[in-house]
Amino acid sequence: MRRILLKLSGEALAGEKHTGFDEDTVRGVALQVKELVDGGIQVGIVTGGGNFWRGRTSEHIDRAKADQIGMLATVMNCIYVSEIFRSVGMKTEVLTPFACGSFTKLFSKDRANKYFEKGMVVFFAGGTGHPYFSTDTGVVLRAVEVEAEVILLAKSIDGVYDSDPALNPSAVKYDEISIDQVIAQNLQVVDMTASILARDNKMPLWVFGLNEENSIVNTMKGKFTGTKVTV
Repeated sequence: MRRILLKLSGEALAGEKHTGFDEDTVRGVALQVKELVDGGIQVGIVTGGGNFWRGRTSEHIDRAKADQIGMLATVMNCIYVSEIFRSVGMKTEVLTPFACGSFTKLFSKDRANKYFEKGMVVFFAGGTGHPYFSTDTGVVLRAVEVEAEVILLAKSIDGVYDSDPALNPSAVKYDEISIDQVIAQNLQVVDMTASILARDNKMPLWVFGLNEENSIVNTMKGKFTGTKVTV
C-alpha cells in the first residue's frame, strides 16, 4: 500500500492509566510507524480525545461546547504524539480544520498531499471542525479526502465482536465482516455516520489491538490478527 490512515484511540494512548499519556505506548507506536515510513508507506494519523474528554462527559454543558472541548483534546493529543514521532527521527506536521495560531496549520488536501510527498507523517487533529461529528467521522472523511487505501483502527480492544466482550465473556470475534453487516447489527466499530460514509466511499477498515506487540507493523506485513471490515 502507498498511503494509509491510522486512527489511535485516546484510551489506547493512555495505556493502563486510562487518562493522559503513556509515553512508552506512544513511543512504541512511533517506532512502528517509522518502520512503515522508512519502507515507503505514507502515513496519516488521527487521534481520539477520550483520554481527556468525551463529547458527553458532562450533562451540564451545551453539546456544541462539549464537542469543541473534545476537538481541542484531539489537538493536544496530536501535538504530543507528533513530538514523540519527531524524537525518533520522523518529520511531522499537524493540520486542523480551524486556526490554532502557530500550533498547527489549516487543513487542505493539497497541503496534506505536499507533506505526504515529502515523506512526512501528517496528523489530522480537530475532527471535522464541527460539533455533532465524532473523530470516527473525521478519520473516514480525511481518509476519503486524501485517498488513503485503508483505515487502520488501533484500539484498546483487539477486533470487532458480536457483543461487548467486557460485558459478555462469550462474545465472538469476527475475522472479517462487511460494513453492511456492521451497520445492520449496529456493532459500533465506528459510529453510524462514519460507517455510512465508509460504505458509500468504499473505504475499508482494519480493526486491531494497539497494545499487542508490533501490531501496526504486523498488520501491514500480513500478520493481521484483528478484524477486517470490508466494503
